[in-house]
Amino acid sequence: MENKYIHLLYVPTMACNMQCRYCYLEDQTVDDGKGQDSLETLRYAVMKFRESHVIPFHISLHGGEVTTLSKDDFHSLIQYISEYYQENRDIITAAGFKVGKPHIKTNLYGLDRHIDTIKEFNVSISGSLDLPLSLHKEYRVTKAGEETLDKICRNISLLAEIPNHKKVSATIFKEHYECLDSIVEDIRFLDQNTCLDMNDFNFMIGFDYNSSGLLHAMSEEEQLAFYKRMHEEFDGTNLDHGVNGPWFDEFGPGYCSNCDNCGEKFFLLERNGDIYSCVRGQKQKDYYYGNIFTDTVEAILKCANQKMFCNHNKQPLHEDCTKCGYLYLCQTGCPFVKNVYGTGKSYTCLLQQQMYQDRGYQKDRYNDETVYEYVVKMRLEDPRGYLPVKQESAYPSLEQIIAGDTRLQYIYSTEVFELEVDGVRYQLMSQILKPSRDIVYVTPVSRIKIRMRKDMINQECDYPENNSLYLMLLGGDLVTYGDEGRTKQRHIATHQIYKGVLEHAKENEEEYYVYDISHLFREYAQEFSADTPNNLFFTTSALRDYHYLKQKNNAYYHIQAINLPFQNIEFYYIDKELRHEI
Repeated sequence: MENKYIHLLYVPTMACNMQCRYCYLEDQTVDDGKGQDSLETLRYAVMKFRESHVIPFHISLHGGEVTTLSKDDFHSLIQYISEYYQENRDIITAAGFKVGKPHIKTNLYGLDRHIDTIKEFNVSISGSLDLPLSLHKEYRVTKAGEETLDKICRNISLLAEIPNHKKVSATIFKEHYECLDSIVEDIRFLDQNTCLDMNDFNFMIGFDYNSSGLLHAMSEEEQLAFYKRMHEEFDGTNLDHGVNGPWFDEFGPGYCSNCDNCGEKFFLLERNGDIYSCVRGQKQKDYYYGNIFTDTVEAILKCANQKMFCNHNKQPLHEDCTKCGYLYLCQTGCPFVKNVYGTGKSYTCLLQQQMYQDRGYQKDRYNDETVYEYVVKMRLEDPRGYLPVKQESAYPSLEQIIAGDTRLQYIYSTEVFELEVDGVRYQLMSQILKPSRDIVYVTPVSRIKIRMRKDMINQECDYPENNSLYLMLLGGDLVTYGDEGRTKQRHIATHQIYKGVLEHAKENEEEYYVYDISHLFREYAQEFSADTPNNLFFTTSALRDYHYLKQKNNAYYHIQAINLPFQNIEFYYIDKELRHEI
């Protein structure tokens, strides 16, 4: 079985020693361990993932605040992660990932308690500050309301002798943006007076969520002005690498938003076993994937893929995303923030486009094809509306190719298959030619029959006795297949019914084979998605083989029929027990 590699954030405690004025977790930053051992949860989760061929290539500690752990608990976790990297170095590097050191995300306030462990294992540090520092004093306080900056600065000095990464990040809201001069001064101060690597620094752009009305989001125009001001100040200086690299990498194609479905890559595990999408989705029902103690890994992965697909589709695909030429880099942005803002595109769109231009990323020459493929993989909209527009002289259309090939005409014909569900008949046609989607509802007691014209087998095959009715069942969940890494519907089953069996079917008509396939739906009921449409395709084995031969021999056909072209119908399987489990 092929391995799957994931980035795992682990939250060993929800407790925090600070009460930042705009904390997205609000009052939930208290210890919720309920007796679970922080190390045992992580150890169990990694073991369970590994047994299902899911390998964390990166494990980092998040919170809450990890430095609120006892010295023994913190040391045990760091030691475990360090040993995990060493024991799994070969398999991780063979998959193309770099093996690092244990990494923590911290507010830096309690760092001094664990400095011995940090030195022993050369722990990589990612701290958080507010810039300008004057606003850090105001916004980032202890639970008793005391300022934290002086102690944090003293703790930063303790990292001077540690050779590993020691960086900080700052989240910028409108209130920070209004202090641009002070931000510039404080960046220079931190660069000149601390051990922090200010070339390895990150800006993040705040958005309106759980800030209790204290802070406000910048407009896209203000974000762009902020980006340009940083370049004006630091291009050509000793921090040139930072401002043209890590400072704004959060918005680049190397980060989490640059994937069709981040539910396939990123997972946040809490000490109680709950698994969420990431820190943004933490404690949010729509971004909850299950519990490692009570759910199977397969169920968690399935839920992750399904929920992120659904979250992306809560907002319509923004027209800007289909035209800007950078969809291949952006993938429309973070679904969590898109839903906070009620928009279908990234909340840092203008900044990202400027950064792509500055860093030499070209606009996609084949943007129409990219948009079409994205809609097919990740959207509920009818992909036909996004079919690439070709010039008249570019190459023959799919319709022209079909018109010149008798066998293709059977593959795409609207007159050869009918599906009957509980007495209602549906004329089937190819999914890439139909103007709209057909969706039916099926239950465990539904009677489902397929009607196929007999000459499909008798006239369009050199050896009819070897031919068969060929069914393909696809689930609503999306997975990535093959060397090209295409994301598409999960294949559940294929089923072949040969000519001899079809001829013995009791309900056959003069021109049609009529075959009951109700048992197939009951057999695979547990595999169907309850929240997104599943898919059923029909052809014959001979015509299926001919389709792939045509793809091989005709590039014009291949590019236009890359997705399954056979007659199909989409369906929801309504099973109360199954739906309850999901």
